[in-house]
Amino acid sequence: MNTKLNRRLVCEGVGTALLVAGVIGSGIMAQRLSGGNVALALLANTIATGGILVAIIAAFGPISGAHFNPAVSLSEAWNGAVSWREAAWYTLVQIAGAIAGAMIANVMFGLAPVALSHHARHGAGLLLGEAVATFGLLCVIRGCALTRVWMMPFAVAAYIVGAYWFTSSTSFANPAVAIGRSLTDTFAGIAPNDVPGFVIAQLAGAAAATALFGWLAPPVATASSPAEEAG
Repeated sequence: MNTKLNRRLVCEGVGTALLVAGVIGSGIMAQRLSGGNVALALLANTIATGGILVAIIAAFGPISGAHFNPAVSLSEAWNGAVSWREAAWYTLVQIAGAIAGAMIANVMFGLAPVALSHHARHGAGLLLGEAVATFGLLCVIRGCALTRVWMMPFAVAAYIVGAYWFTSSTSFANPAVAIGRSLTDTFAGIAPNDVPGFVIAQLAGAAAATALFGWLAPPVATASSPAEEAG
């Protein structure tokens, strides 16, 4: 593995860890401070997630592309922007980063490093929500990559902030994040049994968006497009 790829993988692992730590940590803080008001807790969780997305995409995008999301990496491989081998490595380090981020968030708030979630998230409506959330995310990424790459951090964050509220699943839109969130029995958690359904729905949504933009704007073989996320 060459040095350039190693640097990109470190960015993907660290960035995904920060993303998941941000999602879970802000969820714990929001739950503790909201006095049982679930809407207020979700709003706080949403704002924190949007803020961290802007920051980490801007920071790591120029080096790795800031995917932080296996669905994005696999979509990029489909488009020919990265090789399938690189996408596989990206996916592995993203999942590892998500697990590390979940453990860090738990420990920061005085909890056990790993506590499997009991937060059930299943049913056709939630799975459709995840497919829609990921479809929209990939559309935003592909659309911005055409002519407005500089807007990527803000567009991705804005979409995820909105999707927290308009999708039934609160928009995980990221297989690595779903895996990480299964390791915390807190506000942002998801029961491990429900993760496979979420991942399948996310990949289906990503595939649909990739196919759509493959027709709307056929990709040209270039280097990996910068500043792309997850959720």
